[in-house]
Amino acid sequence: MKKIALIGSLAIMICQQGFAQQKADPKDTEVWTPVPKQIKFNPIPEDAIVLFNGNNLNEWKSVKDGTEAKWTVKGDIFTVKKGTGNIETKKKFTNYQLHIEWQIPSNITGSGQARGNSGIFLGSTQGSADAGYELQLLDSYQNSTYSNGQAGSIYKQAIPLVNASKKPGEWQYYDVVWTAPVFNDNGSLKNPARVTVFHNGVLIQNNLELRGETVYIGAPFYKKHGPLPIKLQDHGDPSEPVSFRNIWVREL
Repeated sequence: MKKIALIGSLAIMICQQGFAQQKADPKDTEVWTPVPKQIKFNPIPEDAIVLFNGNNLNEWKSVKDGTEAKWTVKGDIFTVKKGTGNIETKKKFTNYQLHIEWQIPSNITGSGQARGNSGIFLGSTQGSADAGYELQLLDSYQNSTYSNGQAGSIYKQAIPLVNASKKPGEWQYYDVVWTAPVFNDNGSLKNPARVTVFHNGVLIQNNLELRGETVYIGAPFYKKHGPLPIKLQDHGDPSEPVSFRNIWVREL
């Protein structure tokens, strides 16, 4: 009898819930404000900050001494000028969406890491010239190297999900969503950095949690910082230098 009574009670409750759902107004769960701002594309999002407009490197400076960036601008592209060092944005960022196009030269020579090596530091921290969080840039089209150092890797931390590299001479692009780390007042880590990367439209890093800054030897680590510039690397390998074009960022 108790079992029958329990079943009956459950049936009544289900009926009551169904009746309540039928009586509920769908407008109760409609949210009308705030209304997302509508943006235009011409040819980039109108709320983007253009980091290279095809004419000059006014948005960039030399990491060595803070002077104007000395890389070579020709037409609507610019190219690493060997020996001049890394360049970074004059503006600092926290969380952002980045679009950047790059090209490994068709006459590339060398092999492994010495084949069109450069890097996009999603945050350039103080310290050595290569301090920060690096998204690797390399010719990885039929070019063997260690997997966490190929194109699309978070250098020495995360292997890309797939290799989406094009042949040398073809333009490629990264679309990046960067969430900066958050630190406590005492300098300890509160929330780690996260990154999502599309390489030529293909997802290769999916909301990845970083273990710290890029380190060539040893384990990644975090040290407290605030907003950071974006940095491009003059790697200094003997192969032909890498070129860039159409770079923009949207602060989030």
